[in-house]
Amino acid sequence: MSKILISNLKKRHKSEKRFVLFGKISIGFSISFLVFLLSMIIFKGYGAFLRTKIALEINPELITNNQDLRPAIKDALKKLNPQLSSLEDLNSLYQIVSKVANLELKKQITKQPAKHYWLSASSRVDMFVKHNHHESLNQTQLNIIKTLIEQNRIKTFFNWDFFKFGDSREPEIAGIRASFVGSLLVMLVFLACAFPIAVMCAFYLEEFAPKNRLTDIIEVSINNLAGIPSIIYGLLGLTVYLQTLHLPRSSSLVGGLTLFMLVLPVIIIATRNTIRSIPNSIRDGALAIGASKMQLIWHHLLPLSVPGIMTGTILAISRALGETAPLLMIGMVAFIADVPQNFSDPSSALAVQIYLWSDLPETGFVEKTSGAIIILLAFLITLNLSAIILRKKFEKKW
Repeated sequence: MSKILISNLKKRHKSEKRFVLFGKISIGFSISFLVFLLSMIIFKGYGAFLRTKIALEINPELITNNQDLRPAIKDALKKLNPQLSSLEDLNSLYQIVSKVANLELKKQITKQPAKHYWLSASSRVDMFVKHNHHESLNQTQLNIIKTLIEQNRIKTFFNWDFFKFGDSREPEIAGIRASFVGSLLVMLVFLACAFPIAVMCAFYLEEFAPKNRLTDIIEVSINNLAGIPSIIYGLLGLTVYLQTLHLPRSSSLVGGLTLFMLVLPVIIIATRNTIRSIPNSIRDGALAIGASKMQLIWHHLLPLSVPGIMTGTILAISRALGETAPLLMIGMVAFIADVPQNFSDPSSALAVQIYLWSDLPETGFVEKTSGAIIILLAFLITLNLSAIILRKKFEKKW
């Protein structure tokens, strides 16, 4: 009998070791895949934070106030290779600088005249300098670029314009400012609506609502709403806010109200779970010394629930900011170059901007897409870390 027990014990130990081994392999595989994914995104996206510029010698005689400076830029480009004379070669030469180079030149001349002016290169030149992509460049352009590199007249600078500019059809000047501001406005709208309603709803269901069939149906409905695909909320927002209430299309107001419906059940569930975790002894003690139901909530339950409520709210924000489908349904897929000034202005969101850039054929938008993903991931990771820190700092163990 003892031999059978020993044999069974050895089998259980081996089974436990196999289970532990498989668990470690699974964790290792998950971490490896995550590191690989993040590495690929960073490798493809780091170029979005760099910008290639070319130093051109501008003829001072061609610079006058309130004049189109494109002829001065073309004259400086011709000096790079005076032997070029055909229209095709000259057009290739003019294409090595950005289409907004004349605006940059105006700003630099206004600040301080100089012999050489650093002007942004076109997207094709930018991709060649940073990633050696020369498929879209012809031989004339390659020769000019290599000569400029040898003369140390091509350099990469940190791309502050990626954070200052809005969307653009030119990848070298496309930025995330408009979409980032749009995301913040959308977040303010759905937080202002969802947070108070969700908290009041959770406290009512837990502390005031009678336990009957109606409240059971409400609880089941809330749990089901948390699992509905997000595109359904987009269709609901399209029907209610645009077709019925005729609110401004593509606005942050409509986007926020649509995401409000998405995050409301998430915050309600998180808040209710937090309220349930509070021991009944606190309720009994408060009521025993004469506290009313509202005094119990305001002075005891609500302060003790704040860490859980904030954690659930932050996680709901993280989910909402990563959603694209609901915003596409209400028209936030439009090309938005200007930064929205208020909640009714047409706007976009960072997740939608990523979707739009990923569909464009230009090579330069590949790194812009990855760069925007890095910004979005950094923002979402910061929110999730904040949720963890708040929970660890303020949670109470009973």
